[in-house]
Amino acid sequence: MAELQGDISEAEEQCMLFQWAKAMTAVHPELKLMYHIPNEGKRSKVTGAIMKSMGLKPGVPDICLPVPRGRYHGLYIELKRADGGKATKNQVEFLTELDKQGYAVTLCHGWKAASEEIKVYLNLKEQ
Repeated sequence: MAELQGDISEAEEQCMLFQWAKAMTAVHPELKLMYHIPNEGKRSKVTGAIMKSMGLKPGVPDICLPVPRGRYHGLYIELKRADGGKATKNQVEFLTELDKQGYAVTLCHGWKAASEEIKVYLNLKEQ
């Protein structure tokens, strides 16, 4: 119903991407390694301070696929809603730094765009 209204949240987009990835493991078993990095959300000041001391950092991308392809060590995805959402300065900076370290990075609007990027990445040839 939400999809028909064009009002899908970023969380719903991400759930749909992981449902797609689960269905695609017969074709690409390495998708079992893809995971979400829970770096977002509202927290109390105490919880936020504890999480920061445990390594929480602003700008970390939403999704990691720790599978090397081509010249890359792995793929990081910052996922936004299909009909909106903009990367923060911290997110752009983190993606840029990951790129410098040899990771493929992408900013995707919607789970379908992310799934297409993942397919392209998984089909890269070794260099």
